[in-house]
Amino acid sequence: MVIDLGRFVGEFEHKVDAKGRIPIPPKFRAELKDGLVLTPGVEKYIVIHPLPEWEKVTAALNISTITSSKLRRINRAIFATSFHINIDSQGRIVVPAPLREYADIKDEVIIAGANTYIELWNKKQWEAEKTLSQKQAWHIIESLETTRVR
Repeated sequence: MVIDLGRFVGEFEHKVDAKGRIPIPPKFRAELKDGLVLTPGVEKYIVIHPLPEWEKVTAALNISTITSSKLRRINRAIFATSFHINIDSQGRIVVPAPLREYADIKDEVIIAGANTYIELWNKKQWEAEKTLSQKQAWHIIESLETTRVR
């Protein structure tokens, strides 16, 4: 029996260097070896999409039933603020300044696995989000259990 733990699990704290580089945890690097896309997240964090997952995002938007004006707006919001990045020979990525500013990431960053993608957080904001997420997770799980068909 094979158990799928998700590709990206765990929480890691790292320093951001003067050039805006952060090290990617070694266990994540193989999934990102062909490149990655950085996008702003909804709650003031940065999302790291492996290229295969990014292709799913773009494909979903290409076959979307969203009206053309809404599709143009969502395309601008997503694609204009995204960056295609490669990992350097030392296992680091450069996080562009606009994204670091958006997420308020200065000298420390939390790298959080989120199953099929990775999140980069300001340390203080991550602690607050982690606490809230852990509180709400049980309520969400319980609500899913009550709606599940048996």
